[in-house]
Amino acid sequence: MKQISAFLIAAVVTFATSAQVSLDSCRHMALRNNKQMEIEKLKIEQAEYQHKQAQAAYKPSIDFVGTYLHMGRNVSLIDIDNITPTQFFNPATGNYDFVLDPAAGLGISVDGKYVSAATQKVKDALTFDTHNIFAAGILVTQPIYMGGKIKAMNQITKYAQQIAQRLHDRKAEEVICDVDQAYWLVVSLKAKERLAQSYLELVTNLDNDVKKMLEQGVTTRATLLSVDVKVNEANIALTKVRNGLVLSRMALAQLCGEPLDEPMLLADENRTDLDIELVPRNIDMNQVYSRRNDYNALELGVKVFDEKARVARSEMLPTIAAVGSVFTSNPHVYNGFKNEFGFNYAIGAVIKIPIWHWGGLNNKYKAALADAKIKHLEMDEVKEKIELQVTQANFKYQEAIKTYEMTKANLAKADENLRVAQLGFREGMATSDEVLTAQTAWLAAHSEKIDAEIEVMMCNVYLAKVTGNLTY
Repeated sequence: MKQISAFLIAAVVTFATSAQVSLDSCRHMALRNNKQMEIEKLKIEQAEYQHKQAQAAYKPSIDFVGTYLHMGRNVSLIDIDNITPTQFFNPATGNYDFVLDPAAGLGISVDGKYVSAATQKVKDALTFDTHNIFAAGILVTQPIYMGGKIKAMNQITKYAQQIAQRLHDRKAEEVICDVDQAYWLVVSLKAKERLAQSYLELVTNLDNDVKKMLEQGVTTRATLLSVDVKVNEANIALTKVRNGLVLSRMALAQLCGEPLDEPMLLADENRTDLDIELVPRNIDMNQVYSRRNDYNALELGVKVFDEKARVARSEMLPTIAAVGSVFTSNPHVYNGFKNEFGFNYAIGAVIKIPIWHWGGLNNKYKAALADAKIKHLEMDEVKEKIELQVTQANFKYQEAIKTYEMTKANLAKADENLRVAQLGFREGMATSDEVLTAQTAWLAAHSEKIDAEIEVMMCNVYLAKVTGNLTY
């Protein structure tokens, strides 16, 4: 039984240890389950498809074209008014006269005119059945020179790919910062829960001592009531901290994509001291600009507008393309008019030279150039703001380090002050109010130390983000 109990205890301890989640694990879960990250991944895929689409413009395009028409009337190449009436030799007059009476057998009537049978055959031969027309063809087009438009569009889509990747990485940094903030908030509240519990034990012990002193008649009931108030305040503070801890765990679970009803036990939540890096950082702004994903995305965006200006300029330049087609039609006229499919082919070239558009194309190009210049100026402004942001983040980090060092010094003084006050109270040299004051100062010192620790961690993460050093 002892061996079984030892095994069960070891298994429980092992499970509890393995169930703890580290900061890196939270980051990975958040990056894997975040919906915005999925959207950014799809945008990368979309940009890849658009780049492949732009590359396809270099290659020949093949299209099938088909049509069907139903015509209400047939086509006739001879007007009935242009048909010459039939003539015959009149022995009585010695002249060629027109047929006046079809009963003579020398002519037939067509729309009130007398014509010969031979003339009618010509009329019929030049009248075609065009009630149903079918046509189809395969067209091949090979761009030869498009004024640089195809190359510019390929560059634009290539930059769009890189921009999508940079924005994906930027979103990942934002997710990591949110996760770190939620993670360290849980660690902070867990530490404050232990602190609130310790403070409650301190004031509870003092309350018990005062009650004993009241029973012995060496203190007043007012003193007991003041201590009871502190006990109630400590209980309320502990309740608030525990509620906040539950909510903060749920917020972290939501960021990580985990069920909200399953509390996440963190690897750092039971540590009394965190690994604080107290090393000032030397910042090279040129390296910051090269590492910042958002700045790189803006740089690529400026290049996109430069290429858009080239696209606008291409519309003012000649374009040349080679074309070829194989087509068929029914009816066809390749060997007389026949109501059957006939095939043919054609090859050639198409050239388009803009001549006069009342300044429309030129103004469009100038507008695109203005857009590119605007983006360059906005880029310079963003560069200045980034430098200011990095400077502020570095100052805040240095301030957090100094604050942390001061809170550690204050913590030692508060511990010593509480020890002296408790010793004096037991020796009858200090009052309960002095002990309460020392306990309150002790609570504030420990709370400030916890806040300073977390502030250093968060400032460190934020500084790494704005300097482009945040790895994941």
